[in-house]
This record gives sequence, C-alpha cells and structure tokens, in this order.
Amino acid sequence: MFGNAMSGFALSLLVLDYTNSNFQYALVIALFTVPNLVMPIFSGALLDRFSRKKMIYGLDFLSAALYCAMALIFASGRFYYWILLIYALTLGSIQSIYMVAYQSFYPLLISEGNFTKAYSISGVLETLTVFMVPISAFLYNKIGISPLLAINAVCFFIAAVMETQIRAEEKYIEAQKGTRTENKTSRQMLTDIKEGFRYMASETGLLAIGVYFMFSSFAGGASSVIVLPWFKGTFENGEYIYMTVFGFSVLGRAIGGMIHYRKKLPTEKKFSIAMFVYLAICFLEGGCLFMPLHVMRVMMFCSGILSVTSYTIRIAATQHYVPDEKKGRFNGAFNMINTAGSLSGELIAGALASLFSPRVVLAGFMLVNLLAGIFILGGKKKEVSAIYNVET
Repeated sequence: MFGNAMSGFALSLLVLDYTNSNFQYALVIALFTVPNLVMPIFSGALLDRFSRKKMIYGLDFLSAALYCAMALIFASGRFYYWILLIYALTLGSIQSIYMVAYQSFYPLLISEGNFTKAYSISGVLETLTVFMVPISAFLYNKIGISPLLAINAVCFFIAAVMETQIRAEEKYIEAQKGTRTENKTSRQMLTDIKEGFRYMASETGLLAIGVYFMFSSFAGGASSVIVLPWFKGTFENGEYIYMTVFGFSVLGRAIGGMIHYRKKLPTEKKFSIAMFVYLAICFLEGGCLFMPLHVMRVMMFCSGILSVTSYTIRIAATQHYVPDEKKGRFNGAFNMINTAGSLSGELIAGALASLFSPRVVLAGFMLVNLLAGIFILGGKKKEVSAIYNVET
C-alpha cells in the first residue's frame, strides 16, 4: 500500500503534466477501473474453491515484476501514454482479483468478537499510507517517475515474501468440494457466479447495501477525476495545496480508526449512526470545493472521521454476516456493482467537467448519493439494521 500510494499519485501528476487534459486523466483511471466490472465475479467464484492465500502472494510477485518493467520503460525519460493505458488495464485486473482474495481471506484470520477491531486496524494502516503522497510529489518533481516505480516493485516483492509466511487453515476449500455440480471447471465457475448473484439477491439487506454503495462509488468516481485537476488548475502548485487539504482527511481517518479500536459503537444504534455518516459525507464532500481553504481542511477532517466509521461498520457487519464459503462470491458481486458505479462516475464526471464548473459537477454527484442513501437504505431500514446492528 505504501508503494502504491507513492507511485499512483506520481503517475496521476505525470498524466496531468503531459496531457493537460481532464479527459485523458479520467481515461487512465477508467481503464484501471474497468477490470473490476468482470474480474471480481470470476475470481470470487474461483476463490471460494481454491487457496486465497496463494492468489494473494502470487499476484504481488507478478505486480513486482510489472512495476520493475514499467520503471525500465520510463527510465528513458519519454512519456508513452499508450503504454500507460495498457498498464492501467493490466494492473487494474490484478488489483480487482487481489481485493476479492484479500476481502475473503482476511476475515478467516479474525477471532470471533474482534471484527470491528481488526477492520479498525486495517483502516488505520490503509490511511497511514496516504502520508506517502507528499513524499511522492516531492520525489516526482526531483527524480522523476522511473525511480518511484522501481521502489513500488521492491515494496510489492517484500509484501509477497511476507505473505508466503501467513499461517491459516482454508477449511472452506474442503467444505466446497461436496457442492460441485459440474464436471468442467469452466461450467462450475459459471454456476458459482450465478449463485453469488442469487445469494445477494436473496438477502434483501445485503442487496440494499450493495446498491447503495454503487451510488456511493458513483460519487466517489466523480471525486477521483475532479478534485486533483481542480486544485492543479486553480492554485499555483495546486498538488501541494491539495495534499494539505486532504491531509486533514487522512488525519481524521487515523484518529477515527484508533477511536473505533478502543471504543465499540452501541450495537443497537449502528444503522442509525451509519445513515447519519453516509448523508453527512455527501454534504461535506459536495460543498468542500466552494469553501475557503481553512474551512475545506476542517470539512475534510470531519469527513475522514466519518469515512472510517462508515467503512468499519459496513465491512465488519457484512463480512461477519456472510458465511466463509460464500465470501468470495459475495465480495466479487459486491465489488463488481461498486465498480460499475465508480466507472460510470469517472467517465461521466470527466466529460461533464470539461463543459461545466467541476465544483458544480461534484456537488451534483454528491446530491445523487444523498438521495440514494435516503431512499435505498432508508427504504430497507429493517433488513439493513438486521445486518448492521449485531455484535462484531
């Protein structure tokens, strides 16, 4: 995560510097996102029958090799936009499979009653990686993109070696052997994919959560292609001002994660807290770019605390609720519909931002997210509460 945070931000700056185009920037992000439409449903079915651990460290070794090759290509100092597009698609495919494997494997390592604590820890660690962003901007301007990609290759290699040492029993593999209905692996995978969607559709609460987060990802996709270009186009050295503003979001997430680790939320109020959080984030992130910089920082700090609250409640509740042998298929289906929202948001917002004020476009996307929370989650309060309001 540290290597990705550093090289990912530097690549964003590289694209903006060389293309000066919001659409071309959005296209790179969109190609990184596209594989999440397809890969999760296939990998989810596969990972319910095969070792998730082997998939995790295998993909990290592959990523190390790809980033090493990418560093050598860009070492010439030339910018190859078409190569970047190919890499975005390839790395997006790897990332989409890896996330399903991680989301389905991590819960197996958590003892009963410690889901909230475990996801608080992972949330804090993920948040801390954002501190690599200012280092990334500084190094990018000093030494260029190639050394940063090489550092990321080393980070992935170290991670992969460490992951080979994880000790965990994957009992779900044995449990799934008795459920095989097809002779051919390809047919069995298609059967498992259908079962994943049937399972989500049969659980009204899970379906409502999945559909809402598709709209949340729709707004998040818009933010990802609007905010950084807006700062770069509005302020001199805008990438550094962007970091000072969103650094407060990181601080909020870190503090929020530590609070959740030490203090449990009231079980019977988790749904109500989550609803407040979802709606408040829409107001904070939709109105942020209209405010003075000092107010932006306060709003982003609040958004950071609320975001980690949203993440911890949702991920702990759903992973606790879904049976181990169905986690891969559920996470695959969930990630796929989230990606559909995120990709739509990236492409639509990227096009609209070239025609209208980016601030207005982002506010409009957040309004859609707000309405989705009210009508989708609010409309299925009983079913979603049954998932959220449990001891994890």
